[in-house]
Amino acid sequence: MDLLPLYDVIVVGGGHAGCEAAAAAAKLGSKTLLITMDMTKFAQMSCNPAMGGVAKGQIVREIDALGGYAGIVTDRSMIQFRMLNRSKGPAMWSPRAQCDKNKFTQEWRAVLETIPNINFWQDSVVSLIFENNELRGVKTQFGISIYGRSVILTAGTFLNGLMHIGKNQINGGRYSEPSSHGITEQLAEMGFVTGRMKTGTPVRIDGRTLDFSKMSEQKGDERIVNFSSLHNNDVFLKQSSCYIINTDESVHESLRQGLKESPMYDGTIQSIGPRYCPSIETKLVIFPGKDHHQLFLEPEMEDGIEYYLNGFSSSLPWEVQLKSLRLIPGFEKAEIFRPGYAIEYDFFDPTQLYHTLETKRIPNLYFAGQVNGTTGYEEAGAQGMMAAINAHQKLNGSGDFQLGRDESYIGVLIDDLVTKGVDEPYRMFTSRAEYRILLRQDTADIRLTGKGYKIGLASSTRNELMKTKMSFINELISYCSDKSIEPSIINSFLEKKNSSPIIQKTKLINLIKRPDISIFDISEFVPELKSSFDKIEFRSYDTIESAEIEMKYSGYIEREKQMADKYLRLENIKIPDRISYFELKSISTEGRQKLSKIKPSTIGQASRISGVSPADINVLLVYLGR
Repeated sequence: MDLLPLYDVIVVGGGHAGCEAAAAAAKLGSKTLLITMDMTKFAQMSCNPAMGGVAKGQIVREIDALGGYAGIVTDRSMIQFRMLNRSKGPAMWSPRAQCDKNKFTQEWRAVLETIPNINFWQDSVVSLIFENNELRGVKTQFGISIYGRSVILTAGTFLNGLMHIGKNQINGGRYSEPSSHGITEQLAEMGFVTGRMKTGTPVRIDGRTLDFSKMSEQKGDERIVNFSSLHNNDVFLKQSSCYIINTDESVHESLRQGLKESPMYDGTIQSIGPRYCPSIETKLVIFPGKDHHQLFLEPEMEDGIEYYLNGFSSSLPWEVQLKSLRLIPGFEKAEIFRPGYAIEYDFFDPTQLYHTLETKRIPNLYFAGQVNGTTGYEEAGAQGMMAAINAHQKLNGSGDFQLGRDESYIGVLIDDLVTKGVDEPYRMFTSRAEYRILLRQDTADIRLTGKGYKIGLASSTRNELMKTKMSFINELISYCSDKSIEPSIINSFLEKKNSSPIIQKTKLINLIKRPDISIFDISEFVPELKSSFDKIEFRSYDTIESAEIEMKYSGYIEREKQMADKYLRLENIKIPDRISYFELKSISTEGRQKLSKIKPSTIGQASRISGVSPADINVLLVYLGR
């Protein structure tokens, strides 16, 4: 008698990708096992204790809209909220939350333990099990064989993880945690292309030793907007401030003196780090003429004394880090809990994956998170959820679940990975999306909840809330399109706002479209409009704001929809697997090489491959009889 059951989905790794993967697979009905080295560190915030940010906040909203848990857990552990880029257009607005990192992990564990179909195993996976050339399960460090129908690998930075602090090197996937060995070597032998990447983290500082009076306080927004549509502007924890400080030339000179001992610059570290989150020593090398760099001091817990210095990541010797830190105003007497460090780890070229995140080489094996060359909790969580959905769908013969670039940032993320690959840690930005105005953070539920509900991941409660929101937005737009206002009622207000007065009755929507006039301004002069705001009790302000955006930017929105529809036609032209690109001599040599490597499934995907020209696409269309 087998003591362990045959699992439908085995998830390797309990980070952000692994937690979303296990939750999604189990909620959909798959018998799921989550294997992690430490069950007290589910979705550990290894680096910055924050969720969201530019484009990343949109991803958290999308995970929530589909029925995932990142948004719920973030709301429950949030100690500061800010909507970034409010001064720019709404396509750029991005929610960000500072979180209590301990409560974040506790909330994730509480969530996982309430989901039926999840079992847990605390151990390290050292290899995959194959029988008759088919994936059958995993083998652990304890020598235990666990069998499953599919495996999702979400190992984060643990695959052959190596930490650097000056000349010191420590094997580990995270500070005080061992690295994982065996999987990379096994998969490399089977033909997988693998590489090394680097990331880093700053010192952790004792807040009791800091002089906050020398820093600029940065409070959160007064109006907190929850990440999850299931919450109604709820505040679960006490809110905290962050602080802004700047380095100066004395700090830079101290850091420069340690460069000769930096593993980044003595040849020790060969792998590539994140371009958009460089270490402090890298900033000095890249921007030699800059006399200061801005830093953000951020709390790690609701009531704790531990602080994170955003912008001060380093792998310099700890003495150099501490000496330089104490030259920053307010940090003269700073004590640290541990120095910053760099970490190198293995990843797999993501062009070896289908859009489902299943590997092309081994059926029923899925990769998600940093093993695909991404950086960030949000990107990892999204991949974990999508891999789990597709693993469950495949096991049940339900077909692939994919999101288009016009439907979500998650769709952009996955398409970029499997189509273009990575040569540095991939981070999502709004600039990566062609249809930013369609993919706004306020429309995530409208775009995706119906899809999540259809496959059984999003609840009926979510779906009904989304329908109520859509109905109210449509009614509000319709009302403002039909209702007119007299010049005598509104002109004095318009003049105060330095906005052109009207000379005849004008539709409300035409006034709302003005950049300096808001729907809330107009409602003060239209009692019927103001009273209609009370009809929707759930997230009323956010819903009204969404309706206003739809009205103000209707021309841009319609133009992007037309562009998306045009390119969607290319996505609908399938490319058969049997094509031998090297036989199509009219395609450029580089085009044939790239097409053969990536094996795009549609003309749309082929057109986004670097090195495949429009002429190459035309040849393909002719070949396919189009």
